[in-house]
Amino acid sequence: MRDLVADVFAPTRYNVAAAVSAAALLVVAYVLVPHPYVQYGAWLVIFTVWMVWFVYLGVDHVYGIGES
Repeated sequence: MRDLVADVFAPTRYNVAAAVSAAALLVVAYVLVPHPYVQYGAWLVIFTVWMVWFVYLGVDHVYGIGES
C-alpha cells in the first residue's frame, strides 16, 4: 500500500498535467474572470479532471497500463 501511495503523487506527466490544469482553471475563475458562473464551471471541470485522473490511476494500478 505504501508503494501505491508513494507512486500516486510522483511527478509524472499525467499528475503534472492534472495539477497545472486545475491551477490554471482556478486562476482564470478567481483572478481573470471572477464571476460565480465561471467559478462554478471551473470547479465542475476540475472535478472532471480529477475523476479522469483517479480512474486512470486505478486502471493503471490494476492492469499496469503505464508500464508499457
